[in-house]
Amino acid sequence: MKIRTQITLLFTLITATILLAFAAVIYYTAKENREQEFYALLKKEAVTKANLFLNARVEKRTLQDIYHNNRKILNEVEVAIYDTSFNLLYHDAVDIDFVKETRQMIHEIGQEGEISFYQHAWQVVGLRYAFKGRNFIVTATAYDQYGYNKMDNLLKSCIIVFIISILVIYIAGRFFSRKAFEPVMKMTEKAAIISATNLDLRIPGNGSKDELSELANTFNEMLNRLENSFEAQKHFVSNISHELRTPLAAIITELELSADKDLSIAAYKNAVNNALNDAKKLARLSNSLLDLAKASYDPSEIAFKPLRIDEILLDARQQVQKVNAKYKIDIHFEHDFEDDRQISVNGNEYLLKVAFVNLFENGCKFSNGQQSMVSISFDQEKIILRFSDKGIGISAEDMKNIFTPFYRGGNKNFAEGNGIGLSLTQKIIALHKGTITVLSQQNTGTTFTLELPHI
Repeated sequence: MKIRTQITLLFTLITATILLAFAAVIYYTAKENREQEFYALLKKEAVTKANLFLNARVEKRTLQDIYHNNRKILNEVEVAIYDTSFNLLYHDAVDIDFVKETRQMIHEIGQEGEISFYQHAWQVVGLRYAFKGRNFIVTATAYDQYGYNKMDNLLKSCIIVFIISILVIYIAGRFFSRKAFEPVMKMTEKAAIISATNLDLRIPGNGSKDELSELANTFNEMLNRLENSFEAQKHFVSNISHELRTPLAAIITELELSADKDLSIAAYKNAVNNALNDAKKLARLSNSLLDLAKASYDPSEIAFKPLRIDEILLDARQQVQKVNAKYKIDIHFEHDFEDDRQISVNGNEYLLKVAFVNLFENGCKFSNGQQSMVSISFDQEKIILRFSDKGIGISAEDMKNIFTPFYRGGNKNFAEGNGIGLSLTQKIIALHKGTITVLSQQNTGTTFTLELPHI
């Protein structure tokens, strides 16, 4: 069932419930009023006839004739008068006698002073009437035909109005729900034609600040992110293809030449060494791509734990120097720390080590002395790491793109690389809710500054 239909039905149900409650209150109030008004009429008739009989001394026969004559054209009130000893003094129609008074009833009226009740659909009132120092018991009963007819008409009117109102409300609900969901339908039609080939399309808003505009804006922001992701992915795949093609082509060429010709042992060794170097490039590229993929995971899927930064830096230095023994790496604390928390972060050990290795290797391979240094400082909220070298530096033009995956600037002729290291490092630091900035001057050196929050 569509939401539009659900809202219409819910709106109709709620309104119907309110109308039903309203009609029930009106009907119940009218019923109570009819009952009280008729009891008041019976009491008035009882007192009037008691006055006629006891005070005005109108004859029984005359009063009974009036009752029988009136009864032919309307529902006349039937009155009976007793003394307190249950002696019948007067009755409009003993042969009819709707009330069927008993001694117990007369005694109860005498004790209470006044009672009222139903005898089937007939209403009965009994009251104590004082005359010349004596108490008399008067009962009066009648069938409120006019009142019951009014109540039946009111009930029928309520039912008819209720049914008509529900139909009108349902139709109006359908109309207004359609108008309300018209922008949603337009958004749905627009969203249905958006695919990977036309991510530049956007959902139109209605120009206001309502919930639908917020939905359209949120959806468009998501499309912006998807478009950027698709573009980055296309760029990424293109760069990977280029990076993989070069060493693979070199390996294939070396092996084909070695297979097609009879070469000396030295020539074969040279071909094997060339192929081995290209294979190592592929291995380094594969490892970098795997690390980049790990750094792109959802943070909730990466294991974090308290880590000491100095220990990770020492491990990273050992890893770099194990591969390149000539690299010189210094680790310097700018001031002493009093407890482990000051140099500890909540992080992933493997990823942080990858980031530090990249910075160490960059500092060493792009400096003449193959030397890199990191200085460690901290404050109340964060740890500050400054990776510096006295190398060739980075040009102002290249500085804009150094964190772009696979970007190689003017330094590509100075040392080998695949353009993944710095973009990978930036992702890792961002995963750890930190920041990375760079200051560089050509032929003077470069400093990368990392800020990571304490645990």
